[in-house]
Formats: sequence, C-alpha cells, structure tokens
Amino acid sequence: MTTIGIIGAGEVGSQIARAAIAAGYAVVIANSRGPETLAGLVAELGPSARAAYARDAAAASDFAVVAVPLKVVNDMPAEELAGKVVLDTNNYMVWRDGHIPVIDSGEKTVHELRQEQLPTSKVAKAFTHIQAPRLLTSARPAGAPDRLALSVSSNFPEAVALVTRLYDQFGFDTVDNSPLSESWRTGPGQPAWIRHAHQNREELALNLRRTRRLARA
Repeated sequence: MTTIGIIGAGEVGSQIARAAIAAGYAVVIANSRGPETLAGLVAELGPSARAAYARDAAAASDFAVVAVPLKVVNDMPAEELAGKVVLDTNNYMVWRDGHIPVIDSGEKTVHELRQEQLPTSKVAKAFTHIQAPRLLTSARPAGAPDRLALSVSSNFPEAVALVTRLYDQFGFDTVDNSPLSESWRTGPGQPAWIRHAHQNREELALNLRRTRRLARA
C-alpha cells in the first residue's frame, strides 16, 4: 500500500487524509504539537492511518503533502523528504505570512521558494484552489459532465504525473500549469481561484490564460 506523509493536520491536511484513505492509501499525518494530539483524527480515519512527528511522517512516506504555510526560515524535514515528490498546498497570504519581498515583486512564487527549501525533493503545487471540504463533496467519476478540474505546477514531469493520477483517484481532472514559476496563476484573487467551484478542464485552462499580476496590500 502506498503511504502518503501529510505534514499539517488542519482542515486541508485532514481532508486530504480522508480522501486518501477513501482512495486506498495509507496515511501518516503530523502536526506541530505532537502525534498524541491527533488521536481523535486517527481514530476517525481508521487502521490505514497513524500519527507521527513531521520527520517520521516524511521518512515513512512514498510521497508527501505539505499542508502548512511556508516560513522564510525553513522548518521542513528536508533530509527525510530527499528524492520524494512533495505536494505543496500552500497559498501566499500576506495577512497571515507577512510580506515576502521576492514574492511581492513577482521574482519568485511561493512554490519556487518551497522548492529551494527542499532542493533534493520534487515539489508540485497541488490542491491550492479548492476549498478543502470539496475534496469529498465535489468528487465525480471520470467523464462526468460536472467533474471539476484542478491545476498542478512543477518543474518535474514525474511529479505532475503523480498529482494527475492522485487527482483522478480523488475524482478530479487536471490541467498542467507548469513550471513552478507559473503557479501564481491559481493564486488568491485570480480567475481560477475565484471560479474554483465551477470550472471543468476547459474552463480552468481558459481561466489560467486570463490571469494578471495582482498588487500586494
């Protein structure tokens, strides 16, 4: 059974864990407070899930999901994530994260910074423009006329392929918005973000072309 390490057990991490368990994955999930604080969530998820510290979740994983904001000073277990695909679900929120000048200027995206912090991993931006509860309520079988599409961005084709497969298993189509330098196109305030609950593959591809750089307040 493929194991997903999930770093971050808030709404996003928890919902990805639920969707992953439903799709037949094993999950090792971590938060910042310690595995004992996740007993209730793990009991809900069932025997295919367990809690661990972040380094242990990363080490146990076949691939990982990072469901916590990026910090300027890296706090990710880079050694344990070496060589692995890492799905970054983070969005840059100034009100929460403070200003990061290289993102504000458009020089780099938040996901490029994550890749710099995990230089031996294969980072992919994923699950960033869907409300977490919709991972379960909006899933549809392949070919359904109302199937939603999600984007992926990465500098690594193998990471894009993994995310595409995972999206399909979760009940969503994929639009490739690579490389990571293009990942801003699904950020907060962009058309793909605004229309997240209503776009199929063709509509998402159109919304990615309709983007514009936004000023940071």
